[in-house]
Amino acid sequence: MDTSHHDLPGLFQQLGLPAEPPAIRAFIASHPLPHETAIEDAPFWNRSQSSFLKQALDEDAEWAEAVDALANLLSS
Repeated sequence: MDTSHHDLPGLFQQLGLPAEPPAIRAFIASHPLPHETAIEDAPFWNRSQSSFLKQALDEDAEWAEAVDALANLLSS
């Protein structure tokens, strides 16, 4: 049973990244995502992170909403 919180800090934890608010803000500020690039294709992910993001979106999984939110923040 998955008891993870499917929010932005939870997504960062799933991706193996620091999940504290200042760390999330710093990541977003330093990793711009070009509008024509899918989030899972961004060059700053490792293979495992990219695969997780793609699977979450392809399967419209519980993480999909958080992945979409992160994509929007990185594209801003």
